[in-house]
Amino acid sequence: MQTKLLFFACVFLVIIILLALKRPLWQAILGGIVLIVILYQIPPMEVLNCITRVLTNRNSLFLIVSLYFITYLQEMLNLRNLPSLVVEDLNHLFRSKRANIISTAIFFGLLPSPAATIFCGDIVKESTGEYLDKYEQAFVTSWYRHIPESFMPTYSFILLFATLANVPITEFIACMIVPVILFILVGYYPYITKLPKASRDLVPSEKGKYLLPLLTHLWPILLVLVLILAGGLSVIVAILISIVATGMVYRFKGKECTSLLTKAFHPSLIVNSFLCLLLKEFTSYVEVLELLPDALSVLPIPTYMIFVLIFFIGGLFNSTGIIAVGAPLAFSTLSGGAPLMMLLMCMCHMANQLSPTHICVVIAADHFGISLGSLIRRIAPPALIFCVLAILYYNLLILI
Repeated sequence: MQTKLLFFACVFLVIIILLALKRPLWQAILGGIVLIVILYQIPPMEVLNCITRVLTNRNSLFLIVSLYFITYLQEMLNLRNLPSLVVEDLNHLFRSKRANIISTAIFFGLLPSPAATIFCGDIVKESTGEYLDKYEQAFVTSWYRHIPESFMPTYSFILLFATLANVPITEFIACMIVPVILFILVGYYPYITKLPKASRDLVPSEKGKYLLPLLTHLWPILLVLVLILAGGLSVIVAILISIVATGMVYRFKGKECTSLLTKAFHPSLIVNSFLCLLLKEFTSYVEVLELLPDALSVLPIPTYMIFVLIFFIGGLFNSTGIIAVGAPLAFSTLSGGAPLMMLLMCMCHMANQLSPTHICVVIAADHFGISLGSLIRRIAPPALIFCVLAILYYNLLILI
């Protein structure tokens, strides 16, 4: 058991070192995969089976295809200058770039697709270009877009966790109100404070007239969101419908549409996403997450803190996997209810923001043209502060 855990620690360390050396993400992930195969002595046929499972897995294919389609829709919107118009409308509506950025990123977080990071990133770029550099823009995009993902039942792993923990989803969401506020505040400094507090070029009475223009400029994305959340359609179908509708409303010509076919194809984004999925597959194959409870149970710390470490470490590699493995064990050991689910979800979620296998973080780094390591270094301090605050909040809840 200890050998398998030590091997996996070596794999994670190699990925971190390669990223620190500013190697491309695909090289770091591929290096980790090769090391897993060597250290765990995975037979060639099993390696081939793992690759085949990723290539033929319906969810994996849907992710890759949805990334392409959402990039295509993004290019269509850029061609008609809609992101700039949305930013202008939001600035008029809120009269504050700070409120503009936070609300926009959280809004895109409602869309349960990693590809929404691209839309969010475009608006963050447009809104903060003169105030934040690309590293800070990437942090703001990734940090605030992931707020809804920490508690919204539109994400499958939230429903899975609530089911395994036997916790009513309403009770969990109620417990998450304070952590969500902390999520916003912890990420506020030092980046959001670099933005101006308010615009003085409009009087409050003028705000209302900019709501309708905002909706008319934002409707292609709102349509995707409504089709997924209210209509129950898949991400791919919803995006395709929005692409067709956008083409008709803005009268895209055939030549424009065909030129976007190649412009929307970003090889690095596709390759990085595929390798992240492959790394997760090999992580599941070697079954290292199942070893964490026994390995950490010998530590001289409170039982709930053992599960905090289990969910944090597991979240670095596979958040859904550690929820599936750890939730039944945690809730059969502790009678924590919604407060315990809140705590463990916060740990898992924050660890996932630091993971090289987290597709959304990979997309954010790629979209802003920065290394994944540089983005993770900016996320780490506020993530760890948030974890400490979540632990304090849990202890307060169980005393009430």
